[in-house]
Amino acid sequence: MKTQILFLLIWSFVTSSPLPAHGLQKSHEAVRDTNTLGHLLKTGKFYGHARSYWSATLNQKRLTDYYAWGVGAGIGYQTPKFLHRFQLGISSFFIFNLTSSDLARPDPATSMVNRYEIGLFDIERPNNHQDLGRLEEFYMKAHLGKKSILTLGRQIPETPFINPQDGRMSPTLTEGAVLDINEWQHLKLHGQYLWRISPRSTTRWFGVGESMGMYPVGVGIDGVPSQYKGQTDADFMAIFGATYRKKKWEIQLWDTYVDNVLNTFFVKTEWRSQAKGGTNWLAGAQFTMQNTTGNGGNPNALIAYAQPGSGSVVISTRVGQESARFDWQMNATHIGSDGRYLMPREWGKEPFYTFMPRERNDGFGNLTAVTLNTRFKPEKRIDLTLSGGYFHLPDVRNFQLNKYGMPSYSQVNLGLTYQFDQYLKGLSAFLLVVRKDKTGRVYGNDRFVFNKVNMVHANLILNYRF
Repeated sequence: MKTQILFLLIWSFVTSSPLPAHGLQKSHEAVRDTNTLGHLLKTGKFYGHARSYWSATLNQKRLTDYYAWGVGAGIGYQTPKFLHRFQLGISSFFIFNLTSSDLARPDPATSMVNRYEIGLFDIERPNNHQDLGRLEEFYMKAHLGKKSILTLGRQIPETPFINPQDGRMSPTLTEGAVLDINEWQHLKLHGQYLWRISPRSTTRWFGVGESMGMYPVGVGIDGVPSQYKGQTDADFMAIFGATYRKKKWEIQLWDTYVDNVLNTFFVKTEWRSQAKGGTNWLAGAQFTMQNTTGNGGNPNALIAYAQPGSGSVVISTRVGQESARFDWQMNATHIGSDGRYLMPREWGKEPFYTFMPRERNDGFGNLTAVTLNTRFKPEKRIDLTLSGGYFHLPDVRNFQLNKYGMPSYSQVNLGLTYQFDQYLKGLSAFLLVVRKDKTGRVYGNDRFVFNKVNMVHANLILNYRF
């Protein structure tokens, strides 16, 4: 409620204006008004977003099915430049649970709770059907040099591992200082220092360490449920990125340092051929190296997020073709067997080429994945996507390399996007249907099946942006 009141007060201040005087005085004051704060604020940019999200999960027989329908709306404002280089921005978003299953009630057969639909609202209060508000953006920008920008405050992150992961009602957000240096033709530099995070599917802001464990925590390497939630000591996150683009090539280098927990180095190289007949080839390769820093989050290894001295290596590759109407890509990823690849699911989706919506590779070692992605555009407003993948994981009882008890599985995603036009320009509809089936052993234990495999998951999402 305090967030809503603050936002309404700012909105009222921005949109209000004194009544004009009459006659000649009116025209003189109109000229003088162009040099006032009120005039500056009125020439800023307003933007808004409304969203309807229906979700349903059908598990195999004897296991609980779920559904939920959430709606939300938000509005934001960014000032024009003042003092030649500064801008202010603010936005807020409110969510309502129109109808849903009892998302807090565990499945009787497994004692496990819902996984997908709970994320539409507040995972800390799954049955709250009232308005769930969050002040999302609240920042100041300073324009430096020709194109460089320093942004301070709450903002939407865009890095390979820390990103909006906008697959629910509202995205992951961060609070910190972000510097983008764009002074050269082919090279861009990026730096971040973050001290607070508001993960997707939450309404509060958390310290970096505090945010780890808001989502399911899996098990430790000893097979006992992880206990790092609320026990992780990490004060900040520092990120550095460099992107080089020239002609057919793009090279990205990123380093993500989580204080006292992890350091993740990521490099990506992509090549695109010159188009012939409207079609071009593409190829890409990624290399990720991860190591524990400090004590992994806690001096007690039994409740640390990452084990001291541990690490992992991930290699991901892609080859494919692109055209105006049809794309395809073949992808492969391998995570080494030396340890688990770790990245808090609260912070963003992974950048690997084999990523498929509604599943992650976080928490696994000795993983091999292959996927095929296709996109068909029969006309300018319609996109059809069909993706299939096979993910070979360690045995569910191999706790050292399988954090979430996920069996090997196959996955098929079917997506349909429609962009409305004319009077409804800005409105889009997206239908996603996901099928996952186990290919590995589950030893008759439904805890390795429920909300993981042998299931169908469907989303119908409407977005309106202006």
